[in-house]
Amino acid sequence: MGLKGLHFHDLRHAGNIWASKAGTSTKDLMARMGHDDMRAALIYQRATSEADERIADRLSRLVEEHRKGATDEG
Repeated sequence: MGLKGLHFHDLRHAGNIWASKAGTSTKDLMARMGHDDMRAALIYQRATSEADERIADRLSRLVEEHRKGATDEG
């Protein structure tokens, strides 16, 4: 690639981490990487504070939707 210290695999690694952060499922990540072993995909699905925030936001939205539905029905 002509860049010192940067290898093709570094780009693959970064792309798979970003795909994981975007919410790609383990199965889709495995297909993207061409792996049939889940362990390889799990390397890219690291727990992060960003993931915790996304999960909390989604749960909050689900609760709000449930409350709105309960109010509309009641």
